[in-house]
Amino acid sequence: MTEKAERAGKALRLGTRRSKLAMAQSGHVAEAVTRLTGRPVELVEITTYGDTSREHLAQIGGTGVFVTALRDALLAGEVDFAVHSLKDLPTAQPDELTLAAIPLREDPRDVLIARDGLTFDRLPNGARIGTGSPRRTAQLHAHARALGLEIETVPIRGNIDTRIGYVRNGELDAVVLAAAGLNRIGRISEVTDFLSVDAVLPAPGQGALAVECLSGNTDLAAALGGLDDPDTRVAVTAERSLLAALEAGCSAPVGALADLSADAQDVHELRLRGVVGTTDGSTLVQLSTTGPVPMSHDAAVAIGRELADEMLAKGAAGLMGERAL
Repeated sequence: MTEKAERAGKALRLGTRRSKLAMAQSGHVAEAVTRLTGRPVELVEITTYGDTSREHLAQIGGTGVFVTALRDALLAGEVDFAVHSLKDLPTAQPDELTLAAIPLREDPRDVLIARDGLTFDRLPNGARIGTGSPRRTAQLHAHARALGLEIETVPIRGNIDTRIGYVRNGELDAVVLAAAGLNRIGRISEVTDFLSVDAVLPAPGQGALAVECLSGNTDLAAALGGLDDPDTRVAVTAERSLLAALEAGCSAPVGALADLSADAQDVHELRLRGVVGTTDGSTLVQLSTTGPVPMSHDAAVAIGRELADEMLAKGAAGLMGERAL
């Protein structure tokens, strides 16, 4: 058997976190890679610091806590490629690793799972809403205030089952989760309200996955590149550029979303929206900008930086609390 033939039949090792959601999304990627390459893919479960720590993300910094162990396994040659939730990735990309693919994005919205099928505007005054995200906390309070509601946000951690369990056992009135994760594990039917991005902007990169491998493994990078969605890549590049320019980690109250608008004929514009706020929602800096498409990587980076500069000029820096997490 030739070396090429032997390599073609050898299973690729995919590094993934152990959670039900991570295993589900890695499983989808594994199936797609096998369809593309004809090679079997085996999942290698890796425990990250973010999985074992019981501290809230705002306390442990957030940035990289779900990623570092996977990247270490890549660099050590223990896995061939890894799948991350893109929102967990630090904005600085190591030279030794490449984002070979950013597949088509899932629904980026946040959603509410509330007792008694309640939507957000039907929550009672004083409703207790669970979330571990300062970004969500800031915008939920602002959204509630605009509706004339008073809410209490309660910091929570844990997997999807744990979080929804707080509602089912009556400890909380509602929790806020990402639509993408619920879609990927087949539990979207439990959502009682989809939160409009006009009210609650998602985390930069929310709903997107990142498929990462060694930069030097050009054959594998090229093969994985078949999973890449160019529109998703441009959008999340702009969002992550905004986040990087604000010097904020994923535990800072920063939301961003880039979407492509289209008419009947063609996609013609990318709109990038960003928000920074105090966690009590009393003050938000929310701005947007647009740019023509198709858009290059450098142009996507530039539009993110430009919007960040505008937000900083409007006082965003003073609202974020800890910087450069």
